[in-house]
Amino acid sequence: MQNKQFRRALISVFNKDGLESVLKKLNESGCQFISTGGTEKFIKELGYEVTPVETLTGYPSILGGRVKTLHPAVFGGILGRTEEAEDRQEMATYKIDSIDLVIVDLYPFEETVKSGAKDAEIIEKIDIGGISLIRAAAKNYKSVLVVSHKSQYKTVETIIERKENTIATRQRFAKEAFMTSSHYDTQIWQYFGGNLAETLTLSIDNKKELRYGENPHQKGFFYGDINDIFEIYGGKELSYNNLLDVDAALNLINEFQETAVAILKHNNACGVAIRSSLVEAWKDALAGDPVSAFGGIVITNRTIDFETAKEIDKLFYEVLIAPGFEKEALELLQKKSKRILMRQKETNVSAWQYRSVLNGALVQEKDLTTNNTSQWEVATNSKPTNKELDDLYFANILAKHTKSNTIVLAKNKQLIGSGTGQTSRVDALRQAIAKTHAFGFDTHGSVMASDAFFPFADSVEIASEAGITAVIQPGGSIKDKDSIDFCNNNNISMIMTGMRHFKH
Repeated sequence: MQNKQFRRALISVFNKDGLESVLKKLNESGCQFISTGGTEKFIKELGYEVTPVETLTGYPSILGGRVKTLHPAVFGGILGRTEEAEDRQEMATYKIDSIDLVIVDLYPFEETVKSGAKDAEIIEKIDIGGISLIRAAAKNYKSVLVVSHKSQYKTVETIIERKENTIATRQRFAKEAFMTSSHYDTQIWQYFGGNLAETLTLSIDNKKELRYGENPHQKGFFYGDINDIFEIYGGKELSYNNLLDVDAALNLINEFQETAVAILKHNNACGVAIRSSLVEAWKDALAGDPVSAFGGIVITNRTIDFETAKEIDKLFYEVLIAPGFEKEALELLQKKSKRILMRQKETNVSAWQYRSVLNGALVQEKDLTTNNTSQWEVATNSKPTNKELDDLYFANILAKHTKSNTIVLAKNKQLIGSGTGQTSRVDALRQAIAKTHAFGFDTHGSVMASDAFFPFADSVEIASEAGITAVIQPGGSIKDKDSIDFCNNNNISMIMTGMRHFKH
């Protein structure tokens, strides 16, 4: 593959870290420099000759620096097809010399948004000239190498050293340039209020390869920066399945204001409790299913104290998440180095969910509404007691965050049994009752939550036999009356929320 020597390079970068070594190698190879503003000054201070872009264009930088490179003398030099005789003739007529290397590092728009800057400052960080230079150079990759990000500087050094400026290299860099351009534009679109309800436009350039996907024979990647949401204290690398569970745990715990602990396995809660103290919340969450808790994800909405840490440390878990750790607690928990400790930061996450399906994608708003009690209706003659209402409120949250079909049984703000991911609601209920009894709980006086309506009265009949005294469900079945009549005849109260919470 034939190497193309660099004759003239246009260099206009915001971040100059790592640029010095590239300039040194280019200068040694006889490349001429054209530059703008701060980059021009940087090159001069290194002792290299540089042509100001104003010399080419005949215009100074105007409009507060908004217009510098937007001129035929610049873009003609980049877009001229040196292999085309007509282009060469036109360039000669207008005294335009070709440019065969473009190095641009764009204004940091995304970082400026994240910094909380005011709108005026953010708008000025929308790069116009730079993005145009990148697109022009990428379009003309047959003649021009485009370097569109500071992360490529080291690679460019190698290309210069090894004389590998081939058309294959330039085409690869052009592809990366259009990715840079696309990501940059997507961030601007999102800042202006663009969302997935309008078009599926998503760009996350922070990719991390995972050990594998759901199973060892599958490749897996995480796109995003987990450090934006958590501070991580040691432990092994988070896996694909860990990340799914962490996401499910975070969505669940954010529902609670009172002191709560949840333990999750395969995206489902196997233990949850609300208590006045954290250590009691932990003990009662664990009691809900101590078998499934082994190797699970533990999350709480309170700072973990030393007393609670001593109890949690007795269990083998994969990940422990909390808004904070007391010093002694952290020191104790870190002694088991493979376990992942995560401090949750104050952050906003996307209000949209998306997944690939068939030859496209499904996109939906997240299910962010849970207990809108103003829409609740007591469908039965008897009303739930205040204690039952508290448990129904609690159980309905858990049903929302458990795989469908699901039934959740709760008592005294504690998960005592759940049926998850079943193909029938009756099977889910029987599973929940069986688990409740297996771990020594009494279902008498407990409440039941269903993520969707009861198509028949069989579920409330089974609930009655188990001693369940209150039920919460969305309603909406053509046979709702059958379930209501049974509850009326058996002294069971029932609330209909009017809101289904499928989780497939």
